[in-house]
Amino acid sequence: MTLTNIPPTAELQAIDAAHHMHPFTANGALGQKGARIITRAEGVRLTDSDGTELIDGMAGLWCVNIGYGRTELADAAARQMRELPYYNTFFQTSHVPALRLAAKLAELAPGDLNHVFFAGSGSEANDTNIRMVRQYWALKGQPERRVIIARRNGYHGSTMGGGSLGGMAAMHAQGGLPIPGIVHIDQPYWYGEGGAITPEEFGLARARQLEEQILALGAENVAAFIAEPVQGAGGVIIPPDSYWPEIQRIVDTYGILLIADEVITGFGRLGHWFGSQSYGIRPHIMTIAKGLSSGYQPIGGSVVCDEVAHTIGQDEFNHGYTYSGHPVAAAVALENLRILEEENIIDRVRTATAPYLAQAWGSLADHPLVGEAVSRGMMASLALTPDKAARAKFQAEPGTAGYICREFSFGNNLVMRHVGDRMIIAPPLVITPADIDELIERARRTLDQTHAHLQAEGMLKAAA
Repeated sequence: MTLTNIPPTAELQAIDAAHHMHPFTANGALGQKGARIITRAEGVRLTDSDGTELIDGMAGLWCVNIGYGRTELADAAARQMRELPYYNTFFQTSHVPALRLAAKLAELAPGDLNHVFFAGSGSEANDTNIRMVRQYWALKGQPERRVIIARRNGYHGSTMGGGSLGGMAAMHAQGGLPIPGIVHIDQPYWYGEGGAITPEEFGLARARQLEEQILALGAENVAAFIAEPVQGAGGVIIPPDSYWPEIQRIVDTYGILLIADEVITGFGRLGHWFGSQSYGIRPHIMTIAKGLSSGYQPIGGSVVCDEVAHTIGQDEFNHGYTYSGHPVAAAVALENLRILEEENIIDRVRTATAPYLAQAWGSLADHPLVGEAVSRGMMASLALTPDKAARAKFQAEPGTAGYICREFSFGNNLVMRHVGDRMIIAPPLVITPADIDELIERARRTLDQTHAHLQAEGMLKAAA
């Protein structure tokens, strides 16, 4: 589809700068620079207002799993808008799209995760989780169980609740976060924090911080532990293989609830329907969003096990959202799940494209600027370093080299994100080997340009 009557880029940028406040952005600086205006998309590629095509290495914001331009989802939305554009699920009412989507999710989810509380986003769903686990323990006669343990550098949204669960210092520096009753342990980031011990030893040590924190707080005061199977916004931090089995042992031993934040890892990104299945995790609650509708409609939710749902059902749960289970969003999500299932997209990720990406992405480890190149499913990251052997950080302010690399990447028409001095991708699940080859070629060119720039500026220096 060709869009017509698009004003010149400069005019669009001026309107954007004058009126549009961007998330996680210094808007004044962006207004002077000018935002890149995306006008259309197809498959794994975006087109901007100048007609330039980009490879979207981030699937929008980790979400466009089935790729852009699937008219089936537009048709599903139009049908639903004509039939029932909106109704709420308050007042003891329901509607067909929401109940069908809940049933489908119960079918797909592992174990006894058979119940869904819908939200409009992953952030909202994690706010729901805070309320839900505390209400669960109150109904179990243990209201003192209120503390939720999370991880530093984890990400669980940017609302007051979700931002508090997340462990990002820059977010906590604004707005009075975290809220009371949330504490954090360290992340399982062996490359950056593992020192001289093996990844296996490090994974066990970081998992056992959970046990130490439970004992310090008193197990009778701990409600839940929340974590992403793979940390996404924290830099695609892939835990050592020893980590999750030990976490599972600990939550089982102390009887606390486990919340797996599957907002990024759900719906095929790791080669299974849910990341929990990739790691053998048995969560009581899974947070979902993003890939649930492939980003075509805003929708999220909490997938809840029988025990928690039945306990919560004993009393009125004084919580909800105007758009919980919105009929149009639910109809689009159902069509998205149909496509993922019938086109065997997730199986293809696990057996074909993820292994291909792992090999191709891993080849970047030979670059003089790259300390590690790792992937899991359709998530991958590079650690930039001035000294490969020492796994050294840059002398410059953290994120300086990463930002320079990101700018070169955008200049090469590849959307590759930086998190500090890590470069990350999470492309649409429908990416082909040929697309991956082109992505790798652009990424290598970007690394070459970044290395040359840092060298010319005298920035290839390691921190003391």
